[in-house]
Amino acid sequence: MTPEPAAPPAERDPPRFPEVPMTEKSVVLRDGRHVMIRAIRSDDSDRSFAFFSELPEEDRRYLRVDVTRREIVEARARDVDAGRVVRLVAVAGDQIIADGSLEVAGHGWGENIAELRLIVARPYQRLGVGTLLARELFFIAAERKVDRVVARVMRPQEGARQILRRLGFKDEFLIPEHVRDRSGNWQDLIIMRCNLEDLWVEMEGLLEGSDLQWHR
Repeated sequence: MTPEPAAPPAERDPPRFPEVPMTEKSVVLRDGRHVMIRAIRSDDSDRSFAFFSELPEEDRRYLRVDVTRREIVEARARDVDAGRVVRLVAVAGDQIIADGSLEVAGHGWGENIAELRLIVARPYQRLGVGTLLARELFFIAAERKVDRVVARVMRPQEGARQILRRLGFKDEFLIPEHVRDRSGNWQDLIIMRCNLEDLWVEMEGLLEGSDLQWHR
């Protein structure tokens, strides 16, 4: 009797990671304003859309996707629901003023490597919001056994590169004219990388002696 052929292997869902508890944390910035850092929620769709829509065109030009399209914002939320991305926001009053995410591959060559993305509204830049948001994302990365964190930026994003350098990132690779910005112009892609242990050292140095107040 001829044996029946084996059934083809079922497609595997994207890896899900155990959720890391994220308590809302209040920060008092250098200018006295209060900001709440928390995980993004299902009811943040309108706030998130408003945040990205109000970014200056110069800031939006180098984002990976057109976040002024509502369907793109909703797709980002589905990535969070599927467990592919960890996303945190900083909120002032009822407005999102910063967005940070950590994408962990979790399998294959990308195991133990995560990609960081971070953007802060201009009125809140240089006040430490990005550093504190990154700190929480690095904590989650450590919980998920991440060893290295990478960031991808276009050459004109010098401000973002300076922030990443302060966090301990170093330029690792440059690919000439590899990506198009939102205006359709070709730009060099720079891949920056840092070991998580080095990130913690730099992070503690940035926060030590700061007048930022952290309330757990």
